[in-house]
Amino acid sequence: MDKNKPLLGISSCLLGNSVRFDSGHKHNAYITETLGHYFEFVPFCPEVTAGLGIPRPAIHLVRRDQDLRALQVKNHAIDVTAPLQAASEQLLKNLNLFNLSGFILKKDSPSCGMERVKVYEEPATSQAPERNGVGLFAAQLQKQFPPLPLEEEGRLCDPILRENFIGRVFVYQRWQHLLQTPLTANALVEFHADHKYLIMAHDQTGLKELGQLVALAGKTDLAILQQEYIQKLMQILAKRASRGQQGNVLAHLMGYLPDSLERADRAELVETIQQYQQGYLPLIVPITLLKHHFRKHPHPYIGRQYYLKPHPSELMLLNSI
Repeated sequence: MDKNKPLLGISSCLLGNSVRFDSGHKHNAYITETLGHYFEFVPFCPEVTAGLGIPRPAIHLVRRDQDLRALQVKNHAIDVTAPLQAASEQLLKNLNLFNLSGFILKKDSPSCGMERVKVYEEPATSQAPERNGVGLFAAQLQKQFPPLPLEEEGRLCDPILRENFIGRVFVYQRWQHLLQTPLTANALVEFHADHKYLIMAHDQTGLKELGQLVALAGKTDLAILQQEYIQKLMQILAKRASRGQQGNVLAHLMGYLPDSLERADRAELVETIQQYQQGYLPLIVPITLLKHHFRKHPHPYIGRQYYLKPHPSELMLLNSI
Protein backbone atom coordinates (compact mmCIF):
# COMPACT_ATOMS: atom_id res chain seq x y z
CA MET A 1 0.00 0.00 0.00
CA ASP A 2 1.32 3.43 -1.01
CA LYS A 3 1.14 5.62 2.10
CA ASN A 4 1.29 8.76 -0.07
CA LYS A 5 -1.95 7.89 -1.82
CA PRO A 6 -5.18 8.96 -0.08
CA LEU A 7 -7.07 5.98 1.33
CA LEU A 8 -10.74 5.83 0.37
CA GLY A 9 -13.48 3.64 1.75
CA ILE A 10 -15.76 2.33 -0.99
CA SER A 11 -18.87 0.26 -1.46
CA SER A 12 -17.38 -3.12 -2.32
CA CYS A 13 -19.58 -3.77 -5.37
CA LEU A 14 -18.06 -0.75 -7.15
CA LEU A 15 -14.70 -2.51 -7.27
CA GLY A 16 -16.28 -5.45 -9.08
CA ASN A 17 -16.75 -7.63 -6.01
CA SER A 18 -19.80 -9.90 -6.35
CA VAL A 19 -21.50 -8.92 -3.11
CA ARG A 20 -24.90 -7.64 -4.27
CA PHE A 21 -28.21 -9.28 -3.44
CA ASP A 22 -28.29 -11.00 -6.85
CA SER A 23 -24.64 -12.18 -6.59
CA GLY A 24 -23.67 -9.46 -9.04
CA HIS A 25 -21.56 -6.33 -8.81
CA LYS A 26 -21.59 -2.72 -10.03
CA HIS A 27 -17.99 -2.41 -11.22
CA ASN A 28 -17.13 1.19 -12.02
CA ALA A 29 -14.30 1.39 -14.55
CA TYR A 30 -13.52 5.08 -13.88
CA ILE A 31 -12.97 4.33 -10.21
CA THR A 32 -10.74 1.30 -10.70
CA GLU A 33 -8.91 2.26 -13.90
CA THR A 34 -8.45 6.01 -13.38
CA LEU A 35 -8.84 6.86 -9.71
CA GLY A 36 -7.09 3.60 -8.86
CA HIS A 37 -3.79 5.13 -10.00
CA TYR A 38 -4.05 7.89 -7.38
CA PHE A 39 -6.00 6.33 -4.50
CA GLU A 40 -5.99 3.16 -2.41
CA PHE A 41 -9.38 1.58 -1.69
CA VAL A 42 -10.80 -0.22 1.34
CA PRO A 43 -14.03 -2.09 0.40
CA PHE A 44 -17.07 -2.23 2.68
CA CYS A 45 -20.41 -4.03 2.31
CA PRO A 46 -22.75 -3.57 5.30
CA GLU A 47 -25.27 -6.11 4.01
CA VAL A 48 -22.67 -8.86 3.78
CA THR A 49 -21.20 -7.90 7.17
CA ALA A 50 -24.74 -8.12 8.57
CA GLY A 51 -24.84 -11.78 7.51
CA LEU A 52 -27.65 -11.32 4.99
CA GLY A 53 -25.87 -13.67 2.58
CA ILE A 54 -25.02 -13.77 -1.13
CA PRO A 55 -27.43 -14.03 -2.89
CA ARG A 56 -30.10 -12.62 -0.58
CA PRO A 57 -33.63 -11.25 -0.81
CA ALA A 58 -33.68 -7.62 -1.93
CA ILE A 59 -34.42 -5.00 0.70
CA HIS A 60 -35.72 -1.46 0.61
CA LEU A 61 -36.38 1.37 3.04
CA VAL A 62 -39.88 1.67 4.48
CA ARG A 63 -41.29 4.39 6.71
CA ARG A 64 -43.22 2.69 9.49
CA ASP A 65 -44.73 4.86 12.24
CA GLN A 66 -42.27 7.67 11.41
CA ASP A 67 -39.39 5.20 11.78
CA LEU A 68 -37.20 4.17 8.85
CA ARG A 69 -36.85 0.40 8.52
CA ALA A 70 -34.97 -1.91 6.13
CA LEU A 71 -37.45 -4.60 5.07
CA GLN A 72 -37.40 -7.40 2.55
CA VAL A 73 -39.09 -6.23 -0.65
CA LYS A 74 -41.30 -9.32 -0.98
CA ASN A 75 -41.98 -9.86 2.72
CA HIS A 76 -42.29 -6.84 4.99
CA ALA A 77 -42.55 -9.16 7.96
CA ILE A 78 -38.77 -9.68 7.70
CA ASP A 79 -37.04 -6.64 9.17
CA VAL A 80 -33.24 -6.51 8.84
CA THR A 81 -32.80 -3.04 10.34
CA ALA A 82 -31.16 -4.24 13.56
CA PRO A 83 -28.48 -6.46 11.95
CA LEU A 84 -27.73 -3.74 9.37
CA GLN A 85 -27.31 -1.12 12.08
CA ALA A 86 -25.11 -3.46 14.12
CA ALA A 87 -22.98 -4.21 11.04
CA SER A 88 -22.68 -0.48 10.30
CA GLU A 89 -21.48 0.17 13.84
CA GLN A 90 -18.91 -2.62 13.50
CA LEU A 91 -17.64 -1.27 10.18
CA LEU A 92 -17.41 2.27 11.52
CA LYS A 93 -15.27 1.07 14.43
CA ASN A 94 -12.90 -0.43 11.86
CA LEU A 95 -13.03 2.83 9.93
CA ASN A 96 -11.06 4.53 12.69
CA LEU A 97 -8.23 2.05 12.13
CA PHE A 98 -7.84 2.91 8.45
CA ASN A 99 -7.64 6.71 8.75
CA LEU A 100 -9.64 7.16 5.54
CA SER A 101 -9.50 10.42 3.59
CA GLY A 102 -12.87 9.96 1.89
CA PHE A 103 -15.60 7.49 0.94
CA ILE A 104 -17.33 6.55 -2.34
CA LEU A 105 -20.82 5.13 -1.81
CA LYS A 106 -23.22 3.17 -4.02
CA LYS A 107 -26.10 5.34 -5.15
CA ASP A 108 -29.71 4.29 -4.43
CA SER A 109 -28.61 1.57 -1.99
CA PRO A 110 -30.78 1.10 1.14
CA SER A 111 -27.53 0.64 3.06
CA CYS A 112 -25.01 2.84 1.24
CA GLY A 113 -27.03 5.48 -0.63
CA MET A 114 -25.91 8.99 0.35
CA GLU A 115 -29.07 10.81 -0.76
CA ARG A 116 -32.31 10.42 -2.74
CA VAL A 117 -32.76 6.77 -1.72
CA LYS A 118 -36.31 5.50 -2.33
CA VAL A 119 -38.47 5.39 0.80
CA TYR A 120 -41.75 3.47 0.68
CA GLU A 121 -44.73 4.10 2.93
CA GLU A 122 -46.44 1.53 5.13
CA PRO A 123 -49.22 0.71 4.80
CA ALA A 124 -48.57 0.61 1.06
CA THR A 125 -50.12 3.30 -1.13
CA SER A 126 -50.46 3.78 -4.85
CA GLN A 127 -48.12 6.76 -4.70
CA ALA A 128 -44.56 6.41 -5.98
CA PRO A 129 -41.91 6.15 -3.25
CA GLU A 130 -40.32 9.40 -2.15
CA ARG A 131 -36.66 9.91 -2.98
CA ASN A 132 -35.67 11.49 0.30
CA GLY A 133 -33.90 8.68 2.16
CA VAL A 134 -30.33 7.95 3.20
CA GLY A 135 -28.96 4.41 3.43
CA LEU A 136 -28.59 3.10 7.00
CA PHE A 137 -24.81 2.73 6.79
CA ALA A 138 -24.37 6.06 4.98
CA ALA A 139 -26.46 7.84 7.61
CA GLN A 140 -24.26 6.53 10.43
CA LEU A 141 -21.14 7.38 8.42
CA GLN A 142 -22.29 10.98 7.98
CA LYS A 143 -23.18 11.25 11.66
CA GLN A 144 -19.98 9.82 13.11
CA PHE A 145 -17.51 11.33 10.62
CA PRO A 146 -19.03 14.69 9.58
CA PRO A 147 -15.84 16.17 8.03
CA LEU A 148 -15.10 13.06 5.91
CA PRO A 149 -15.57 13.76 2.16
CA LEU A 150 -18.36 11.54 0.81
CA GLU A 151 -19.65 11.03 -2.72
CA GLU A 152 -21.75 8.57 -4.70
CA GLU A 153 -20.36 6.89 -7.78
CA GLY A 154 -23.21 8.19 -9.96
CA ARG A 155 -22.42 11.81 -9.08
CA LEU A 156 -18.79 11.31 -10.11
CA CYS A 157 -20.06 11.52 -13.72
CA ASP A 158 -20.63 15.24 -13.13
CA PRO A 159 -17.23 16.95 -13.74
CA ILE A 160 -17.92 19.71 -11.18
CA LEU A 161 -18.97 17.28 -8.44
CA ARG A 162 -16.06 14.97 -9.33
CA GLU A 163 -13.47 17.73 -9.04
CA ASN A 164 -15.10 19.00 -5.85
CA PHE A 165 -14.99 15.59 -4.16
CA ILE A 166 -11.43 14.75 -5.19
CA GLY A 167 -10.25 18.22 -4.19
CA ARG A 168 -11.80 17.76 -0.73
CA VAL A 169 -10.12 14.37 -0.36
CA PHE A 170 -6.67 15.85 -0.92
CA VAL A 171 -7.36 18.72 1.49
CA TYR A 172 -8.54 16.24 4.11
CA GLN A 173 -5.45 14.06 3.58
CA ARG A 174 -3.23 17.10 4.13
CA TRP A 175 -5.16 17.81 7.33
CA GLN A 176 -4.59 14.23 8.49
CA HIS A 177 -0.86 14.60 7.82
CA LEU A 178 -0.90 17.84 9.82
CA LEU A 179 -2.36 16.01 12.81
CA GLN A 180 0.25 13.26 12.79
CA THR A 181 2.19 15.47 15.22
CA PRO A 182 0.54 17.57 17.94
CA LEU A 183 -1.11 20.55 16.28
CA THR A 184 0.37 23.95 17.07
CA ALA A 185 -1.16 27.39 16.57
CA ASN A 186 1.49 28.24 13.96
CA ALA A 187 0.83 25.04 12.02
CA LEU A 188 -2.90 25.78 11.89
CA VAL A 189 -2.24 29.34 10.71
CA GLU A 190 0.06 28.07 7.94
CA PHE A 191 -2.41 25.37 6.85
CA HIS A 192 -5.16 27.96 6.58
CA ALA A 193 -2.92 30.40 4.71
CA ASP A 194 -1.89 27.73 2.18
CA HIS A 195 -5.56 27.01 1.40
CA LYS A 196 -6.78 30.63 1.45
CA TYR A 197 -7.61 31.00 -2.23
CA LEU A 198 -9.00 27.49 -2.53
CA ILE A 199 -11.45 28.38 0.26
CA MET A 200 -12.22 31.78 -1.27
CA ALA A 201 -13.30 30.12 -4.52
CA HIS A 202 -16.05 28.28 -2.63
CA ASP A 203 -17.24 30.85 -0.10
CA GLN A 204 -15.69 34.25 0.60
CA THR A 205 -17.84 34.75 3.71
CA GLY A 206 -16.85 31.30 4.94
CA LEU A 207 -13.20 32.25 4.45
CA LYS A 208 -13.67 35.18 6.82
CA GLU A 209 -15.38 32.94 9.40
CA LEU A 210 -12.51 30.45 9.24
CA GLY A 211 -10.05 33.31 9.57
CA GLN A 212 -11.80 34.38 12.77
CA LEU A 213 -11.46 30.82 14.10
CA VAL A 214 -7.75 30.69 13.23
CA ALA A 215 -7.24 34.02 15.00
CA LEU A 216 -8.21 32.23 18.23
CA ALA A 217 -5.31 29.76 17.91
CA GLY A 218 -3.02 30.22 20.87
CA LYS A 219 -5.87 31.78 22.88
CA THR A 220 -8.18 28.79 23.25
CA ASP A 221 -8.15 24.99 23.46
CA LEU A 222 -6.66 23.78 20.16
CA ALA A 223 -8.24 20.34 20.53
CA ILE A 224 -11.70 21.93 20.37
CA LEU A 225 -10.71 24.57 17.82
CA GLN A 226 -9.29 22.07 15.35
CA GLN A 227 -12.52 20.05 15.29
CA GLU A 228 -14.58 23.17 14.67
CA TYR A 229 -12.14 24.33 11.99
CA ILE A 230 -12.05 21.13 9.94
CA GLN A 231 -15.81 20.65 10.07
CA LYS A 232 -16.40 24.21 8.90
CA LEU A 233 -13.68 23.91 6.24
CA MET A 234 -15.13 20.75 4.72
CA GLN A 235 -18.64 22.23 4.72
CA ILE A 236 -17.35 25.24 2.79
CA LEU A 237 -15.38 23.15 0.27
CA ALA A 238 -18.45 20.99 -0.41
CA LYS A 239 -20.13 24.04 -1.96
CA ARG A 240 -19.88 24.48 -5.72
CA ALA A 241 -17.44 27.17 -6.81
CA SER A 242 -19.06 29.30 -9.52
CA ARG A 243 -17.21 30.73 -12.50
CA GLY A 244 -17.68 34.16 -10.97
CA GLN A 245 -16.07 33.09 -7.69
CA GLN A 246 -13.23 31.38 -9.53
CA GLY A 247 -12.69 34.47 -11.63
CA ASN A 248 -12.49 36.60 -8.49
CA VAL A 249 -9.75 34.33 -7.12
CA LEU A 250 -7.85 34.38 -10.41
CA ALA A 251 -7.94 38.19 -10.36
CA HIS A 252 -6.64 38.22 -6.78
CA LEU A 253 -3.74 35.96 -7.76
CA MET A 254 -2.98 38.11 -10.76
CA GLY A 255 -2.51 40.99 -8.34
CA TYR A 256 0.62 39.30 -6.97
CA LEU A 257 2.39 39.52 -10.32
CA PRO A 258 4.96 42.35 -10.48
CA ASP A 259 4.26 45.73 -12.06
CA SER A 260 7.06 44.93 -14.49
CA LEU A 261 4.86 42.34 -16.22
CA GLU A 262 4.50 43.39 -19.84
CA ARG A 263 1.28 45.15 -20.72
CA ALA A 264 0.44 42.59 -23.43
CA ASP A 265 0.91 39.70 -20.98
CA ARG A 266 -1.33 41.38 -18.41
CA ALA A 267 -3.99 42.07 -21.03
CA GLU A 268 -3.84 38.43 -22.16
CA LEU A 269 -4.39 37.28 -18.57
CA VAL A 270 -7.37 39.58 -18.09
CA GLU A 271 -8.91 38.41 -21.36
CA THR A 272 -8.33 34.74 -20.51
CA ILE A 273 -9.99 35.13 -17.10
CA GLN A 274 -12.95 36.88 -18.70
CA GLN A 275 -13.29 34.14 -21.33
CA TYR A 276 -13.27 31.55 -18.58
CA GLN A 277 -15.98 33.42 -16.65
CA GLN A 278 -18.08 33.62 -19.82
CA GLY A 279 -17.83 29.86 -20.28
CA TYR A 280 -15.60 29.82 -23.35
CA LEU A 281 -12.57 28.24 -21.64
CA PRO A 282 -12.07 25.62 -18.92
CA LEU A 283 -10.44 26.61 -15.63
CA ILE A 284 -7.17 24.90 -16.53
CA VAL A 285 -6.41 27.61 -19.14
CA PRO A 286 -6.16 30.69 -16.87
CA ILE A 287 -4.53 28.60 -14.15
CA THR A 288 -1.87 27.34 -16.56
CA LEU A 289 -1.22 30.88 -17.76
CA LEU A 290 -0.91 32.17 -14.19
CA LYS A 291 1.48 29.35 -13.28
CA HIS A 292 3.57 30.22 -16.34
CA HIS A 293 3.96 33.81 -15.18
CA PHE A 294 4.64 32.84 -11.57
CA ARG A 295 7.43 30.53 -12.76
CA LYS A 296 9.03 33.58 -14.38
CA HIS A 297 8.18 35.84 -11.43
CA PRO A 298 8.13 33.60 -8.32
CA HIS A 299 6.19 34.76 -5.28
CA PRO A 300 6.76 32.76 -2.05
CA TYR A 301 3.17 33.14 -0.79
CA ILE A 302 1.55 32.19 -4.10
CA GLY A 303 3.99 29.31 -4.49
CA ARG A 304 2.39 27.73 -1.42
CA GLN A 305 -1.22 28.13 -2.60
CA TYR A 306 -2.97 24.81 -3.21
CA TYR A 307 -5.48 26.60 -5.42
CA LEU A 308 -2.96 26.33 -8.27
CA LYS A 309 -2.25 22.64 -7.60
CA PRO A 310 -5.27 21.13 -5.80
CA HIS A 311 -4.71 17.56 -7.04
CA PRO A 312 -2.53 15.61 -9.53
CA SER A 313 -2.69 17.35 -12.92
CA GLU A 314 -2.82 13.93 -14.63
CA LEU A 315 -6.41 13.55 -13.40
CA MET A 316 -7.27 16.50 -15.71
CA LEU A 317 -10.08 17.56 -13.39
CA LEU A 318 -9.73 21.26 -14.19
CA ASN A 319 -10.01 20.58 -17.93
CA SER A 320 -13.78 20.05 -17.73
CA ILE A 321 -14.92 22.84 -15.40
